[in-house]
Amino acid sequence: MSTQSFKDLIVWQKARDLSVAVYRTFGDSRDYGFRDQIQRASVSIMNNIAEGYARRSDKAFRHFLLIAKGSVAEVESMLVLANELVYIDKTAQTELVSKTEEIGRLLSAFIKKL
Repeated sequence: MSTQSFKDLIVWQKARDLSVAVYRTFGDSRDYGFRDQIQRASVSIMNNIAEGYARRSDKAFRHFLLIAKGSVAEVESMLVLANELVYIDKTAQTELVSKTEEIGRLLSAFIKKL
């Protein structure tokens, strides 16, 4: 790999930005179970990218990228629920879903490359 650190990966940076946005959006939510789950799922994306990168094996990296992709779907699913439960409005949902879709596309391209 030509990067020095997982922090150099655009997909990790975007996953970090999504995690920050999720924490800020749901930080005051009184639905602690929902808040905890969506926050953990968003952090799981960036952490699985980092962990896979650290394994220094394309096979292992691919495995962790697939797990990250599953977490992307989980966050996106929870964003639909958040809108239905009126925890967020449609604009916030659209903005956050757009981030998840971009991360999902980047992960898919990365997985294909490996």
